[in-house]
Amino acid sequence: MTTPEPQPTTPDPVSKDRVYRSPMGIVGGVLLLAIVLWLGIDALVRGEGRTQWLALAALILLVPLVSAFTLRPAVYANEERLRIRNPLRVIVLPWGQIASLRSGYSNEVVAKSGTKFQLWAVPVSLRARKKAARRSARAAAERSAAARGERGGRGGGGTGFGGLGFGAPRSGLNVDGPVRAETDQVMDDLRELHEHREQEESAQGEVTVRWAYEVAGPAVAGAVLLLILLIIT
Repeated sequence: MTTPEPQPTTPDPVSKDRVYRSPMGIVGGVLLLAIVLWLGIDALVRGEGRTQWLALAALILLVPLVSAFTLRPAVYANEERLRIRNPLRVIVLPWGQIASLRSGYSNEVVAKSGTKFQLWAVPVSLRARKKAARRSARAAAERSAAARGERGGRGGGGTGFGGLGFGAPRSGLNVDGPVRAETDQVMDDLRELHEHREQEESAQGEVTVRWAYEVAGPAVAGAVLLLILLIIT
């Protein structure tokens, strides 16, 4: 009797990341970079002597910083961990190491050690919150009006005001847009993922923090060069 050959085992596929970024931050970063590069390159081409060196130092300083605070921030979430790419740091938190995700004047994640990390890619918009609150209130008012109209229709044979049908309920709610601010909805999604995954074995591990030397290095070099030029001239 022959025994079946063991089938090769394949590792479980790693879940894809959900990526959260700030569209307005990206747009603002592109515009700022365009202005900085335009002015800097113009000074390099048309300037003379010290002006060219100052323009070069300013470009080395500003381009990494503008990119870091506008284009770089992102949040990556999958079934194992939350990875936060902030301007100057990259933080990886397994779901099992997260105590809570909080929203106030900023969105932040709190590790079980008590350390707080801000989510730069998910900024809080008080204006969007107020707009969403108004939409929610309007939706509640329309639901209440529809319920009253339905009760009135049942009590009056399906019509009101002499059979003209003014008491009939609306066919649907007319709520223009979501009743939840976009960044608040992102935080709700992350909380739900945390709740479902924090006890899983694959979502355990250590919190790691890495400094973004690729951003800090050029920025520091540009700042030092700019300071030297200002001192010697």
